[in-house]
Amino acid sequence: MLLIPILAVFSALIVGALVMWIFGDDPLAAYRGLLDGAFGSARAWSTTIRKMTPLILTGLSVAVAFKAGLFNIGASGQFIIGTVCSVAVGVNFEGLPAVIHLPLALLAGIAGGMMWGFIPGALKVFTGAHEVIVTIMLNYVASLFAGWTVYAGGTQGQTPGPLWDATAGPISRTPEVFLNARIPWIFGDPYRVHWGVALALAVAILMWWVIFKTTLGFATRTVGANNKAARYAGINVKWITILTMMIAGGLAGLAGAIETLGLNHRFAPEFTGSVGFDGITVALLGQTNPIGVVLSAFLLGALDAGGARMQFNSGVSADIIQIIQALVLIFVAAPTIIRQIYRIRKPSDQVETTVFSSGWGR
Repeated sequence: MLLIPILAVFSALIVGALVMWIFGDDPLAAYRGLLDGAFGSARAWSTTIRKMTPLILTGLSVAVAFKAGLFNIGASGQFIIGTVCSVAVGVNFEGLPAVIHLPLALLAGIAGGMMWGFIPGALKVFTGAHEVIVTIMLNYVASLFAGWTVYAGGTQGQTPGPLWDATAGPISRTPEVFLNARIPWIFGDPYRVHWGVALALAVAILMWWVIFKTTLGFATRTVGANNKAARYAGINVKWITILTMMIAGGLAGLAGAIETLGLNHRFAPEFTGSVGFDGITVALLGQTNPIGVVLSAFLLGALDAGGARMQFNSGVSADIIQIIQALVLIFVAAPTIIRQIYRIRKPSDQVETTVFSSGWGR
């Protein structure tokens, strides 16, 4: 039902405007700046598209896990591992043709994310460990591991990390990936829009087909709806759980690979940002449907892209964007609030569930 997420966004904007007004800011000037920064020029559109691209894939990562009744909080760590694995291939194998080097780097990112997704899936299946706790902890492990790979060493003779750029001095970063491992531009400077956006959109279409048109997708949705009934029907619930978490990890890993090979062209710890956690908001707002994920990623990308201009035009803190995103998440995750505010009657055949229930996102 599209009405709930649309009203959730509208409500978040209204509450955000009230917050700005209470603190003496001009909400109309702020939102005009937001629209101008996101859509007011070709450069604004290009920024929105760049911001949207990784959000599509991390949103899909969370959404796919939801379909199996799993809550993947680990997209951030999977994103980081995908980044490290792709850059490890990208800074090596000099002279390899682009038709081999680029796909190999992308596949390395996917494989790294899948490996990081396999761990919580396997632990859940074989030990009963909850995927929320495991994925949260693995985010920290991934961040520390990535920091070690680019560690610059120290004055006490500590060994630098294996991916550290020896020309960077005390700066923790990798060398730039070779040209043959970079995703080509659609529009070069100053727009910097690369073909990774087309790849992300293609993956979203592919995941829609897998989820709704294949036997694997049916089995995944059945496990998410009722794993006891799925087991009774002969579905291998353990295998579906592990495979779903691996696919979710691979999608987040691909997001990291695309950001590295298409935009940053190197890895440094400060490049990771919050895109992995933002994928949770994207998935919820998109109702865990791959097409909805694309639309919600576009919205959040626009909010992110327009934040700086909003701050410049009105003087409002850029943190208001995080407030709006948090409000969107609250309203979408608790649709009863929206129904009560706007007096929307719940369909008689619809059963409300929370995001932590096994049937969420059906």
